[in-house]
Amino acid sequence: MSAVIRTHLTQLFTQALAQVDPTQPPGILEFERPKLASHGDYACTVAMQLARTLKAPPRKIAEQLVAALPQSEWIESVEIAGPGFINVRLKPAAKQQTVRIVLAEGARYGCSNAGHGLPVIVEFVSANPTGPLHVGHGRQAALGDAISALLETQGYKVTREFYYNDAGQQIHKLALSVQARARELLGEQIEFPEDGYHGEYIREIAQNYLNEVGHDLSDLDSIRRYAVAALRKEQDVDLQAFGVKFDNYYLESSLYTDGRVEATVKRLVESGKTYEKDGALWLKTTDYGDDKDRVMRKSDGSYTYFVPDVAYHITKWERGFKKAINVQGSDHHSTVTRVRAGLQAVGLGIPEGYPDYVLHKMVTVMKGGQEVKISKRAGSYVTVRDLIDEVGRDAVRFFLVSRKADSEFVFDIDLAKSQSEENPVYYVQYAHARICSVLEQWKSQGGSGDAAALAETDLSPLVHPRELDLLARLGDYPDVLAVAAREFAPHQVAFYLRELAGEFHSYYNAERILVSDEKLKLARLALIAAIRQVLANGLALLGVSAPEKM
Repeated sequence: MSAVIRTHLTQLFTQALAQVDPTQPPGILEFERPKLASHGDYACTVAMQLARTLKAPPRKIAEQLVAALPQSEWIESVEIAGPGFINVRLKPAAKQQTVRIVLAEGARYGCSNAGHGLPVIVEFVSANPTGPLHVGHGRQAALGDAISALLETQGYKVTREFYYNDAGQQIHKLALSVQARARELLGEQIEFPEDGYHGEYIREIAQNYLNEVGHDLSDLDSIRRYAVAALRKEQDVDLQAFGVKFDNYYLESSLYTDGRVEATVKRLVESGKTYEKDGALWLKTTDYGDDKDRVMRKSDGSYTYFVPDVAYHITKWERGFKKAINVQGSDHHSTVTRVRAGLQAVGLGIPEGYPDYVLHKMVTVMKGGQEVKISKRAGSYVTVRDLIDEVGRDAVRFFLVSRKADSEFVFDIDLAKSQSEENPVYYVQYAHARICSVLEQWKSQGGSGDAAALAETDLSPLVHPRELDLLARLGDYPDVLAVAAREFAPHQVAFYLRELAGEFHSYYNAERILVSDEKLKLARLALIAAIRQVLANGLALLGVSAPEKM
């Protein structure tokens, strides 16, 4: 619902509410789109909400509210349905306002200041620098970047952060793997680490190390630093190709060098939430809903993986991020309770739901009806770069956010490359390009070709049922953004764009835009210019381009 229409309806119902129950705040009023178009444009459920307070049947309260509603030039009818739904049907003039608002606000259409500048940190990708980014990282990058963009539309101040897991056993295995390949390249007979990394990229790093550093392979720490730096650089290049930028990079290793891990353990011990058993230090995570207590420090003195995670999230809290969102693979499900338990136990007043988690399932890649499992360079998985090279950035980004994060996703390469309405990104981009083409035709016929020139057009001719449906769909966009941001669900934007594009294509195929009737022509041009703007806005949120020609 556009802000103008929402404000208008809120004002009308607030006046009615003041007569029926003056004690209620206007904030109780909510409007939603009925599931059936025959029920009107918007429904208000306030009568059901007031039933207990007023000790009266909701339908009777609804009748009182409707009777108290002031007259409005934008409302065609108000009906009471079911137990007490108040269904409002708008006149075309009200819906037509949306076009004017879209053209006036441009790229800002749909945005709000609901977040009031609250700082939010969104952590995503956070891959171990042990190999190229795989498709799962790609899904995470597309989700995290789109969630960040959605939050920005709602007025939050967003920081995108990449947490480099550059410490621990995985990094040690990486160093041993590069060391072994380097020795092999020097002609030595080697026994490759059984659980090492086998991709071709390990051989590349080993060869570069020999060329740039030398043949002394006794310094494993030097090899580790070199390999991590090389893979970090490669991951950065892949993310750049994917159009994803981060505001901050945080190194896991710094938590140890800065003493934050030790300080966190000390805080937890002092909180009384730990105990010693079998030579290990345990955290009483069962006090916070876990099924059993968890080891923090093993008997050999090393820390389990969730301890640095707790230390890291304390830094987020101390940096002023009272709202934090982590986008991670579903294999991190078991860490959620442990990290939150540790954060509550340190005594800093961190709430139990901190941070929020968006856990996504992995991606299956298909081509020619067969699953694609390996990459030439990675050896054991499909990389983000493989997909980008195969189908392009736009298709990868759109496809990877087009399903709910916690649902399985099959990436069909053949579909992503097809130029058909079954390919959602092509279908949406084609709608945008088609509108650009019509505006160019208008220009060639002597029109300005400029959407801004249509802002003050008389919109009253837009009364065809297809036009009214499109106007209503444009009006939905701000609510789609608000809900998608609140639920960390960019797939809702992808779904909306697909629906808007579908309705436009149907309209375009059924009705001529550049008709001889000048008044109708300009009104229809204004409508499709608004559609183009909303398509461009939504695609930009998902990190997808809006081409003018296809």
